[in-house]
Amino acid sequence: MLTEDKRLASQLDFLIEMDKLKSIQRHSLLVNGSRAENSAEHSWHLAVMAMILSEYAGEAVDAGHVVRMLLVHDIIEIDAGDTFAYDIQANLDKAQRERLAADRLFGLLPEDQAIELRALWEEFEARETGEARFAHAMDRLMPLLHNYLNEGATWVKNGVTLEQVRRRTAAIPDSSETLGRFVEAILAASLERGYIR
Repeated sequence: MLTEDKRLASQLDFLIEMDKLKSIQRHSLLVNGSRAENSAEHSWHLAVMAMILSEYAGEAVDAGHVVRMLLVHDIIEIDAGDTFAYDIQANLDKAQRERLAADRLFGLLPEDQAIELRALWEEFEARETGEARFAHAMDRLMPLLHNYLNEGATWVKNGVTLEQVRRRTAAIPDSSETLGRFVEAILAASLERGYIR
């Protein structure tokens, strides 16, 4: 970069690397079904979703903290890729691939920022705080909405069953009774309409 400031150069290196997140194609299609979403779009959409829906969290949460967590939660996909939720084989080494990715990607930053962003990512993964549980619920709700609104495109293509989706979305009612009831309504309607087996 065109700077002799080592801290700024590290930060710029990281930010330029983040552009690659726009090229990571996810398995979920956009709501209109026209194409797969990318991981950057997914993270942005979840962050907005968390701001709007934080009032439904089952416990008091700091919405700003949830948003920050969601903005970094999938950075590791730059190296590890997007692992399809219902691919048992691909999920076997997912944690290892993601840890290695976190080491490299967060390691691009100055140490203080590397520690801060890595901690947000680890908090999301551990799901031990109210914020992490709510962030995780948002991460499960968005693909559910996408599949419902695009007539089960990803579910149908991959033969996903109601039980699989129930297991995948269990974090939502655990985090919010209101959103949990909404999930049940979506699942019932999806089953009735043939979007899911």
